[in-house]
This record gives sequence, C-alpha cells and structure tokens, in this order.
Amino acid sequence: MSSNTRWLLLLCGAQLFIMLVFINYSAVLPILKQEWGMNNTMAGSIFSVYQFGYILSGVALSTLTDRFSIRNIFIISAIWSAVTNLLFALYAHDYLSAMVLRGLTGVGMGGTYMPGLKLVAERFQSHERGRAVGIYVGSLVLGASLSLFVTGALTTLAGWRLAFMLCSCGVLIGTVLSVPVFRGYRPTRYPRLAEENYLTQVVKNRPAMLMIFGYGAHMWEMYGMRSWLAPFFTASLVSYGIAGSDATGWGATASALIIGIGTIATATTGTLSDRIGRTRTITLTMTASALLSFGFGWLINASPFLALAVGLVYGYLIVAESPVFSTGLTELVHPAFLGSAMGMQSLIGYSLGMISPTVFGWALDICKGWEPAPGIVGEWGVGFATCGVGALAGPLFMHLLRREPAGRLMANGKM
Repeated sequence: MSSNTRWLLLLCGAQLFIMLVFINYSAVLPILKQEWGMNNTMAGSIFSVYQFGYILSGVALSTLTDRFSIRNIFIISAIWSAVTNLLFALYAHDYLSAMVLRGLTGVGMGGTYMPGLKLVAERFQSHERGRAVGIYVGSLVLGASLSLFVTGALTTLAGWRLAFMLCSCGVLIGTVLSVPVFRGYRPTRYPRLAEENYLTQVVKNRPAMLMIFGYGAHMWEMYGMRSWLAPFFTASLVSYGIAGSDATGWGATASALIIGIGTIATATTGTLSDRIGRTRTITLTMTASALLSFGFGWLINASPFLALAVGLVYGYLIVAESPVFSTGLTELVHPAFLGSAMGMQSLIGYSLGMISPTVFGWALDICKGWEPAPGIVGEWGVGFATCGVGALAGPLFMHLLRREPAGRLMANGKM
C-alpha cells in the first residue's frame, strides 16, 4: 500500500466519524414532527436551515483555504459540529430552537468536506484523481449512512437525545483521528499573475461554471431525496402495519442501507470517469437517477421489501456522479483559485440543496390525501418527482460543457 493510499484511508476514517451528525436529524424527523407539532413544510425547513449554515461557512472557509491553513479550518470546524449537535440534544425543544441549533451545526460541517476535498486534489495527479476523490466522497456517503443507522438504532433503544449526544462523541473521535492526516503537511502556494483574479478564474470561467451548475442540479436531487427517505420508509412501514416507534427505527435502517450503497457507487464512478470521461459518466448516472426520482415515491403502498430493492438502485445512482463533479472542477480551475471555486460550488450546490427539502415537504402538504386513482396515494410520488425535475438539468449542462474546448482539460482529454 502506497503512502498516498494510507493517507487517504486515514482521512476517510476520520470523516466517517465526523459525518455522524450529518443527517441524524432525518432519522428522528417523524418523532420530532409529532413531538413539536410540525407540518411537513416546517420539518423540511429545519433541514434547509442546516444547509444554509453549511453554505455560509462552506463558501467562506473554502475560499480561505487558498490563503490560510486547511488544518486549522478543518479541526476547528469539526469541533464546532460536535458542540452544536450536543447543544441540539440538550436544548432543542420546539421548531424555533431546532432551527437555530441545527443551522449552527451546518456551519461546522461546511469546514470539513470541501477543505478535505482540496487536500485530496492537491495530493493526487489528474490521471488518478477521479478514483481518489471517489473513495473520499464514498467515505462521506458511508458516514451519512451510519449517521442514519446509528441515530435510528440508538433512538429506538434510548431516545433521540441520547442518540444525538453519542453522535457528538463520534465527531470528537473523528477530530482526533484527523490530526495525523496533517502531520508534515505544508500548504501549496501557487503564484498569481496580475490579470488573474476571482472574477476571471472562477465567475467568468464558463466550463467551470457549467460544472458547478451541474453540481447544483445533482445536489437538488440528492438532498431532497436524502432528507425525506427515512420518513418515506417510516410511513411505508406504518401503512404495512408496523407500530410507530419500530417503524421509525426500521425506516432509518432502510434509509441507511440505501444511502450507504453510494459508498460503492462513488468509488466505481470516480474510476470510470478516469477511463471514459467526466461528462459522459455524469450524463449516464444523472439521467438514470432522475427517472427513478419520478417513480420511487409511488411505491409508498407497495411491499416495503420492493421499495427497499428499488431504493438500493436509486441510492447507488443518485450519489454516483458526486465525486466526478468535484474532480472535474479541479481540472478546470487554476490551482491558486481552487478553494474559491469550491466556495462557489458550495454556494450554488448547497443553496439548491437547502431549498429542495422544503419544496419536497411543501409538495407533501399540498398533495396530502390526493389519490389519482382508487388506492393510489399520490403525495409521495409528487414529492420525489420534485427531486427528478431538478436532476434533469444536469445532463443539459454536461452537453454544453462538452462543446467547450477547455473541457478537454478533464480526464486527460476524455472530457
């Protein structure tokens, strides 16, 4: 095993623990809806404000990595996530307090993902970068899956507050594990020409912005789906005759499996994009996942086992292109402005990821009780379809990018 591989696996191990607070709210959303008297739109907005906190810090901190120590940004952000998630466990008692504390948790998460991604991009050359970024993103996906599974299991055993406390302990373990990652690390400083600035290298960089907009379409679909997947399975299991508390735990477990399979997807598609090109890989996977977004919600009254089987395919496809977007961006932007470009990617991607869960919840409220045919419940079908609508924009942006000469900078000319 090479030193680069050992380093990458250590970073991934740290991120597994740090991600335990990532979507733990979704695992207990059905309980909190009932406990705090929230409708679906209110419940979705708590997830959205978490995304808003991520955007604020993600944009600022990703940009600062071009000038300041990634080590300090990464470690301080991880500790912030642990503390604010603990405060949520101790003091969140209604919709307003949950909004504030969950938003603060998002601020911490914004300082770990993109800075870690920049570390990987700096360490690996272009011909192997897709695979490396795929493995890194896979660890984040697995961490998100564990966030659901651990929170759901602990909630069933000891209640959601203790579950959140233990997730915070996990983040602190991840922070300690991350310290050796930075041993001997020296930030790379790239010279800048007088005519090179944020406007010319990022905002007016058409190929990079097309990649970023495609990433935004991906985030709209993925975060809408992720935030409501556990409640979907909880509702499915309740309709199947399973009691509410047990349905919540099993719903979180099913969701964890579906999200967790993305760990395999990101590693394989990252490698695939090294071989056949970035835009081809993105177009294939996003088209397939969009089709499933339009169909998945209609399985609400089908057998939960059928929904799980389809969901595993859905979970594989919906996250598969994530590392490809990030890898492509690193190849389209001057290295001196990579942190700034990642900040723009965070701004656009997570802004759409912030809006999507609320739109999903709004669709559930609007269509509540709607039956397009006798015995066919329509609200979840429409909810998941809102994810698919956004996803359709991704292949369009990739088509435009393929027409750009600069697109040949990706994957050694394979685009």
